Amino acid sequence: MRPVSKPSLSRRRFLAISAATAALPAAARAARPVTRWRGAALGAQASMTLVGVHEAEATDVFAAVEEEIDRLEGLFSLYRRGSLLARLNAEGRLTAPPGEFLDLLELSDRLQRTTCGAFDPTIQPLWLLHAAAATERRRPTAGEVAAVRESCGWRHLEISPREVAFTRPGMALTFNGIGQGYIADRVAALLRGMGLRDVLVDMGEIAALGRRPDGRPWRAGISLPEGRIVREVRLGERCLATSAPLGTLLDPAGRVGHILDPRSGEPGGRWKLVSVAADRAALADGLSTACCLLSRDAIAVALGAHPDASLEALL
Repeated sequence: MRPVSKPSLSRRRFLAISAATAALPAAARAARPVTRWRGAALGAQASMTLVGVHEAEATDVFAAVEEEIDRLEGLFSLYRRGSLLARLNAEGRLTAPPGEFLDLLELSDRLQRTTCGAFDPTIQPLWLLHAAAATERRRPTAGEVAAVRESCGWRHLEISPREVAFTRPGMALTFNGIGQGYIADRVAALLRGMGLRDVLVDMGEIAALGRRPDGRPWRAGISLPEGRIVREVRLGERCLATSAPLGTLLDPAGRVGHILDPRSGEPGGRWKLVSVAADRAALADGLSTACCLLSRDAIAVALGAHPDASLEALL
């Protein structure tokens, strides 16, 4: 199978979640220093806020975080040449997968089952089909979709500690619906291991540890594409993810969104925006992605299978 190339597309055009941390009392800022970092993770803007850490002390922390993000992108990036995911997609098998790779596949398997197939990382060939057709200002034909669907399906993926392998030609995986959340989890774990207790991590999805400098819980604003905040959520030792079908666009006209329904092979989305909180950012990320494709009743069933998850916004 040929390597997956990065298509030209319109990236996420709005910040679905923005940390509400700017308006802190001056006394709180003076009492406890606040240091911020900005960067990128898996092609999305990323940021981090550390409480109780001076800028001079934060240099080593930020370097460790950047190193961890780089290491994880070496596992999960679709477009980094030589990443483990790129190797799996190119060769059809990956021997001796590392623990993080298996961990993410295990969570993906659970999400695939509890969302009735609405979450399925094997849709990457369909995603490439729709992205390529959109650049040609057309929709794929029913025949094209049917042919590519033969290369998709979670049941055609074999997973074991010894090997991850595709059982059909033309298969490929994407972690775009869960990877940013997973990186947020790993960065949060790294910071916790360094003894930091009051941290807000935003890797496209949010992980909150401890509290803000004023002692209050962290807050995150959930916004619509035009930027209007529809809800603010308090977060303490909790994570938040938001998905929107038109959050990333495949076509220049802005009509074809990036969330595909694995069950039909077509771009989907019953909702304008879905936001989910959970104890793991990866879980919240995967659920928010899948719930964009589910009815209200099916969302309730999916969330019921994950007691630590809660629906925060459905529009």
